[in-house]
Amino acid sequence: MTLLGRTRELAVVSNVLRAAGEGRGGVLVVRGPAGIGKSALVTAAVEAAPHLRVLYATGTEFESDLPFAGLHQLCQPVLERLAELPAPQATALGHALGLDTGPVAPDAGLLVGAGLLSLLTAAARTRPLVCVVDDAQWMDPASTAALAFAARRLSAVPVAVVVVVRDGDDQGAGPDVLTRLPELRLEGLPEREARELLDAEVRAPLDPRVRDRVVAEARGNPLALLELPRTVGPAALAGGYELPGGSVSGALEASFRQRLSLLPPPAQAFAALASAEPTGDPDLLRRAAREMGLAVDVAGLVEETGLVSMGVRVRFRHPLVRSAVYHATSPGQRRAVHRALAAATDLAVDPHRRAWHLAMAADGPDEAVADELERSAGQAQLRGGVAAAAAFLERAAVLTPDPVRRAGRLLEAASAKRAAGAPETALQLVSVAESAGLDRRQRALAGALRARTAFDQRQDAGAVGLLVQAARSFAEADPATAREALLEAYAVALYAGRFADPDAVPQIAAVARSLPAGEAPTRPLDLLLDGLLTLATRGRAHAVDQLRRGVAMSVDDDDAPLTSGYLWMAASAAHELWDEEGFRLLAEQQLARVRRAGAVAALILALGTRALSHVHTGRFAQAQVLVGEAHRVADELGVPPMLTVPVIIAAWQGDEPATTRIVQAASADAAMRREGGHLSVMEYATALLLNAQGRYGEALDACRTAVDLHEQDVRVWLLPEFVEAAVRAGRRDLAVPVHERLREGVELLRSDWAAGTVARCAALLAEGEEAEEQYRAAVEHLSRTAAAPQLARAHLLYGEWLRREGRKREARERLRLAHDAFSGLGATAFAARAARELAATGERARTRGATGDEQRAQLTAQELQVARAVAAGATSKEVAAELFLSPRTVDAHLRNIFAKLGITSRRQLRHLPLPAGPRER
Repeated sequence: MTLLGRTRELAVVSNVLRAAGEGRGGVLVVRGPAGIGKSALVTAAVEAAPHLRVLYATGTEFESDLPFAGLHQLCQPVLERLAELPAPQATALGHALGLDTGPVAPDAGLLVGAGLLSLLTAAARTRPLVCVVDDAQWMDPASTAALAFAARRLSAVPVAVVVVVRDGDDQGAGPDVLTRLPELRLEGLPEREARELLDAEVRAPLDPRVRDRVVAEARGNPLALLELPRTVGPAALAGGYELPGGSVSGALEASFRQRLSLLPPPAQAFAALASAEPTGDPDLLRRAAREMGLAVDVAGLVEETGLVSMGVRVRFRHPLVRSAVYHATSPGQRRAVHRALAAATDLAVDPHRRAWHLAMAADGPDEAVADELERSAGQAQLRGGVAAAAAFLERAAVLTPDPVRRAGRLLEAASAKRAAGAPETALQLVSVAESAGLDRRQRALAGALRARTAFDQRQDAGAVGLLVQAARSFAEADPATAREALLEAYAVALYAGRFADPDAVPQIAAVARSLPAGEAPTRPLDLLLDGLLTLATRGRAHAVDQLRRGVAMSVDDDDAPLTSGYLWMAASAAHELWDEEGFRLLAEQQLARVRRAGAVAALILALGTRALSHVHTGRFAQAQVLVGEAHRVADELGVPPMLTVPVIIAAWQGDEPATTRIVQAASADAAMRREGGHLSVMEYATALLLNAQGRYGEALDACRTAVDLHEQDVRVWLLPEFVEAAVRAGRRDLAVPVHERLREGVELLRSDWAAGTVARCAALLAEGEEAEEQYRAAVEHLSRTAAAPQLARAHLLYGEWLRREGRKREARERLRLAHDAFSGLGATAFAARAARELAATGERARTRGATGDEQRAQLTAQELQVARAVAAGATSKEVAAELFLSPRTVDAHLRNIFAKLGITSRRQLRHLPLPAGPRER
């Protein structure tokens, strides 16, 4: 393919390759319609950079649902480096590539992406590397996601990734994850260059009017200009007859089909085999040819056409050639081709591709093939390919003769489609299954799937009723599954908050009571469900024992499900118990388990829970680091960012602009999506900030609605804010009943956090000696906790009360404690409030100076994360595994950290008090 008129574009691609050669890394997506010269451009740039090692992968239509098929092509030549990766990354990547068939979490996508980055980095140690991915619009989603993950993290790595995507016609814009990468779009050649190219290709005289028409219809497409003269006769060119119509890609495919039709049938069959075998493995192709009884010399006939080259790897001249050959093959011949490829594929090495070829070879229902597809779907699910699992299950359902079993596989495919982010397709598959007739259990599964999908799409509180209905259907045959559906229904109702049906929780409780009696529940899930329902219907005092046992078992249960609903309910139960130790342990262990398993779907929740445990202790910088990671994960998954935790951090830090910005954006979004729980958190954060600033009337107005709702989860934080705001705003009448609600059942909890908070609120409502007694009790209880911000607030309120009592000397002591504590925590609004109170006693608050390290060091959130892990003794490999980075990237971060901190070794880092990182915006 000529590069006429592509000087600028060639320079762009070459610059990316040059960056890799210089150790800076680079990524580029080359886009354009079929035949525009994308592959030729990239090939020319790569050939001009012989110092680079090249890895290739090519997407194919019929393998677009086969998980990690593209990644397998790309990584095959460098798999000897797999042992150099951090263990979790090596395991996840090994599973993805089919090197290990053991179980792994179904959401290991980020670990696979991090593993790919580490593998490419390791392979580039001796020679810079470029990965060329052609026809990425047909690459399987799992491979594309892993590639995009790695490509966005190539800074300071001698690796370039160049991705070629065909768009235009009916191809769309290619995979969504590629749209966020730097790109180069190729347009048609200018008219002058197009004329020159055509003139160079056609040596016979050409009628100027015909030439103009050819140039106009080709629209500057180089491949069209080159191919048309080869497929129409001189008379047609001279007189302008028989010029093909339709799209450029259609015309080109017709051109290729015409040239292949001149081959004898055996050679056409070999070409069809090559088009259906995407890895380009010549040995596999020869074995398949023998299965079809084809002579060895037919490969040479195909190669003579110039459309296919046979070497170390079988390559088509252009991706459209492969497409043209495959689609030109008759259905019967295509099934024969896939049957031969299945027979030639090693079952032990590549069972999933073999199953897929068998499925493509089937001409009717075939239970044996359907079984093999179902097994492959299970492995695809374990390897992280939920979209692939859905495709396998859907195809298995089509091939299943038995109607009942077919319906079951359709429901499994629908569940996988939902997990893969295709809710509409999931609902269509449910409808197909329902039209065929379902048994009682299948109807319950269908109902639960409809409910979960409705909640995914609209955060629809109506999902509660559907899940309850499903639980009723499961009740007799499968009580354990019924209870799981009820816990999920409870979580949905809690999420919906003020928008939930008021009868939702009573209905859930009624169904739970109606379940068949059996052995005492032993699962943490059962204990949590019973305890939470008791809490909601009878109050904390009646629920304490069940909740305490459920939390304790959840902390110790390494086999607990890593679903978002279960993780959230366990943490929520610890909160309702005011159990700071249980909450901390759950937060630590949940995050560690989610990281180890690579359960990315639950990672954002686990990061948020751990961040909240840091907020509780006043470690706002550490919480912000986790929030930053959660934002990056959300970006990788294409889901909305977590806003509830950052708004709480911003409020504690007294950052009014950030708090207001998040509250306004999140409140509008939550109201639209009917996420009542999120609205309550926004109202709590607003009240917290306003109380810190001493704007009590506004704080009271901000949180009154949420307080009246009696919502679980947020009330532990919210009720004390309301009591303080109401008392200081002169509305004791409102504060007293809320304090009673706060106090209810607390004496049974054996929690210094709860006792200290209740005493602090009681002191606000008391007078004289009783008030002082309560303030002293609050300080005493909270001093025994890790809740540094709450202890500082007790000192602040006590100091304010002492000043109003005229006891200035004692007030100064308390206010100094509060001011120093808040200043050290970075709670600027509370610190300013304490400073104002100190000034009213005649003392000026001391300004807390920064240490030398803090003055030198302004670490980014990622650098702070790396620094803390290394300071704790982790190796670069271990940090890379935890943070989804490559070890080389960790080392690059360490060099920056050392420079900013003025140190030269890891040992020095371990002895430094690490500074707070910048705020995540």
